[in-house]
Amino acid sequence: MRVLVVEDDRDLNKQICQALRDAGYIVDYTFNGEDGHHMGNTEPYDAVILDIGLPKLDGLSVLEQWRREGRG
Repeated sequence: MRVLVVEDDRDLNKQICQALRDAGYIVDYTFNGEDGHHMGNTEPYDAVILDIGLPKLDGLSVLEQWRREGRG
């Protein structure tokens, strides 16, 4: 299973990614909403962990755009 983690707190991002990897997941990550939106549009993910308060583009806006684009 492939997971995208979009979290701007670098320590928390690292902890989440490590826990998911330890559980056997393939994990990609980014630290801002703009990159997260792009990655979600260009790569197939089974799940996304999406922070609400992100720089460049907040998490709710990322989710709204994905839904408008037929991704969520």
